[in-house]
Amino acid sequence: MNIFRFFDEELQQIIQDLQTAGDLAAGLDTSRVVFELPRDVAHGDLACNAAMVLAKPAGMKPRDLADALAAPLGKIDGVTAVEIAGPGFINLRVEPRLWASEIDAIIEAGTDYGRNDSGGGKPTNVEYVSANPTGPLHAAHARGAVLGDAMAGLLDFCGWNVTREYYINDAGAQVDVLARSAYLRYREALGHDIGEIPSGLYPGDYLIDVGKALAAEFGDRFVDAEESEWLTAVRSFTIDAMMAGIRDDLERLGISMDRFSSERGLVDNGAVQAAIDRLTGEGHVYRGILEPPKGKEPEDWEPREQLLFRASAFGDDTDRPLQKSDGSWTYFASDVAYHMDKLDRTGGPLINIFGVDHGGYVKRMNAAVEALSGSKNMLDIRLCQLVNLMDQGKPVKMSKRAGTFITVRDVIESVGADVIRFIMLTRRSEQTIDFDFAKVTEQSRDNPVFYVQYAHARACSVLRQTGDHAQNKAALDQLGDPAEMAVLRQLASWPKLVVSAANAHEPHRVAFYLMDLAAAFHALWTAGRENPELRFIREDAPALTAARLRLVKATALVIRSGLGVLAITAREEM
Repeated sequence: MNIFRFFDEELQQIIQDLQTAGDLAAGLDTSRVVFELPRDVAHGDLACNAAMVLAKPAGMKPRDLADALAAPLGKIDGVTAVEIAGPGFINLRVEPRLWASEIDAIIEAGTDYGRNDSGGGKPTNVEYVSANPTGPLHAAHARGAVLGDAMAGLLDFCGWNVTREYYINDAGAQVDVLARSAYLRYREALGHDIGEIPSGLYPGDYLIDVGKALAAEFGDRFVDAEESEWLTAVRSFTIDAMMAGIRDDLERLGISMDRFSSERGLVDNGAVQAAIDRLTGEGHVYRGILEPPKGKEPEDWEPREQLLFRASAFGDDTDRPLQKSDGSWTYFASDVAYHMDKLDRTGGPLINIFGVDHGGYVKRMNAAVEALSGSKNMLDIRLCQLVNLMDQGKPVKMSKRAGTFITVRDVIESVGADVIRFIMLTRRSEQTIDFDFAKVTEQSRDNPVFYVQYAHARACSVLRQTGDHAQNKAALDQLGDPAEMAVLRQLASWPKLVVSAANAHEPHRVAFYLMDLAAAFHALWTAGRENPELRFIREDAPALTAARLRLVKATALVIRSGLGVLAITAREEM
């Protein structure tokens, strides 16, 4: 029995009975009514917002509705008290056995405890990382990579059919600059003096190996050739080489994409024209002249007729150009085609993970997807704030190999993928993260990934000592100490938490939950060291020992389940 689901069902019946008796209005929307853990345990075991949510549509005062619900709630088997707080919050106190009964369900389900079908097998596409293939992945990319991958893992755990996707920006001026930069390294590999890397090209040492590979592939074929002769071949070769490195870095981070989509492929196969044609056919494209950008002096502005998308009709600040003056497509036009391609392939909904520097694209992309799909809710864009890399509180110097930044590979080699994945989820995506190499590797409660993994290792240690007798059934009503109840409440809330996190597209909630569960378990461990009566193993109390071992087993399983959602190792020894 899941205690939250149990009380949800009981309350629905209570509401129905009140409606049948004519004491409550019919047709109330109860979708926002929830039972949850109160923030302060002094307020009880469960808190319910029913009176606050339903009072207005029911035409009642919240306190009066709370009074009407309290009496039948108090008659539910296992409820010991119902209290009404403030304007109408309902707090329940229940017998410990209701919490303890969840232990059997956890052990039976194993690491699948909490897995659910709330997504109904529906398709969804999560696009993340999508870094330009002009250099290796850097630390800021790691945050978006982890957020997207954790999002995908969470949605998969909740029954969605998830596609993990990377969009390769391999068209446009930046990849031509990359090709010219690699060409210099190609000449260098063949013994030519290239001098200082000119301003505007990519100076990083990572292109030295690409230059050597180009020399091995083409020999001196392009040394004295005109750019028009070598640009396409060098560009294609270099993009492939850079993407091979990016794929390798993603694999080191524990990320495996289902699909890599190419911008150039969309342009070359006519997908951009097809997207513009679709928008045009639906009346969303016109030729016109935009107003001058805010802050521009009149002499800096050259009004000209352009092909424009009616983005302002869908909530954007202005309409958006689709074509440049030379007739080529804008980046936005390519992005429109790409999102149409994703919608056609998956049916949506779509989730994009962008860096905070792409905040200006949110409104226009939401507008485009709404126009293409006819739905306001088909695209969710999450922005990742910056990552400040430090060591003992001081900024970390830049990577010589990358030239201007610290690479993901540098960080992985320093602290490991598990640490990166967990730390990147210890803040909401819109908050900046301070990633201190010294702090994320220390073995203390101030290091959240260590704290969670150590809780799992401690539980495994207890089970190894006892031969994992936790598999045996036990009288779970033996449990009831406040420290035990704190762990039980956390365990039982996992299925509810994971669904709410998936619905909100917020995988950081899983990391927060694991930290809370680990804190409760460590507190129980410490209580046993200070008070022999609370030790897990009591030679003088075999029934209590059996119940506590099952509590330990359940804790290990739920921590392993949560870490699995985030694709982080659940260590058994530390």
